[in-house]
Amino acid sequence: MALALRNFSFARQVLPVLALAGLVIAALFIWSGQPDRALSQPAREPARAPAELANTARVAGSGIVEPSSELVQIGSALPGLVKALRVQPGDFVTRGQPLFTVDDRAAQAQLREAEAGITEARAAIAEASTARAIAAQQLALYRSVDDPAAVSRAEVIAAEGEVAAAAQRLQLAEARLAQAQARANSSRTEIGRLTVRAPIAGEILGVNIRPGEYVATQGGGNAAPLIEMGETRPLHVRIDIDEEQAGRVALGQAATVSPRGAARRQVQAAFVRAEPLVVAKRSLTNSAQERVDVRVLQVIYALPAEARDLFRVGQQVDAFIPARQGGDQ
Repeated sequence: MALALRNFSFARQVLPVLALAGLVIAALFIWSGQPDRALSQPAREPARAPAELANTARVAGSGIVEPSSELVQIGSALPGLVKALRVQPGDFVTRGQPLFTVDDRAAQAQLREAEAGITEARAAIAEASTARAIAAQQLALYRSVDDPAAVSRAEVIAAEGEVAAAAQRLQLAEARLAQAQARANSSRTEIGRLTVRAPIAGEILGVNIRPGEYVATQGGGNAAPLIEMGETRPLHVRIDIDEEQAGRVALGQAATVSPRGAARRQVQAAFVRAEPLVVAKRSLTNSAQERVDVRVLQVIYALPAEARDLFRVGQQVDAFIPARQGGDQ
């Protein structure tokens, strides 16, 4: 045993074992830290051109689904508490149909006050008319008497004064009637404005109010619209074409449109119009190569009726449009 211990060498016997073990551990560590290089399908299916445009000149763009009337944002002309809400998202309404009503009790009280003033003014007109008629008859009677001793000049002058006073009272009563009628018309107008109605026929897309909530007039800023609606029969898509590609678009040709991430579900959209003004791009695709300072030509297309269940207002889409003949390839 003593001989074995004398022949033991740490450097020649232990260190090689430790070094080999360290190499094995390092190899396992490096292998476990390698990224997964297995191929997998992308989470979102990328956009791809249809077969008929695969080998021809084309222009690609992205866009947003919108109502054919564009999005209509409804506000309130007068502030107050919401008394009744008469629509919900998804409802189809006709033009002029009530959407919601703001508390109109104050306006109703003003209307009743004005109507009472109308009744009072009409009574005053009737009284003044009767007084003027009686005074006119009395004056005519005095003037028909030929004997100066029977009717004095003072009595004639007094009768003339009664006629003039009655005429002035009648004129004042008529002015009060006109004033009361104007107040009543103003109250009716305000009551009408407190009932917000649909400006067009279309679908209710969003409702941001509830009964009992206080609404203010739309004064700009970042305030959310009370109700959003639009004509969704048919739907339109607003396609953004980068300004450097705008000259290549074959305006008037149909576009192939698909929902974002569903490139296989393609439909043909009919050309509607191209906006005359090139604007800053607002619909971003979150692409790393996307420039936020680019300006775009907006081209509007109408989706077919059978594709209504495939698209929703506000949804992002991809589009491919044929390039015009003679344009840059």
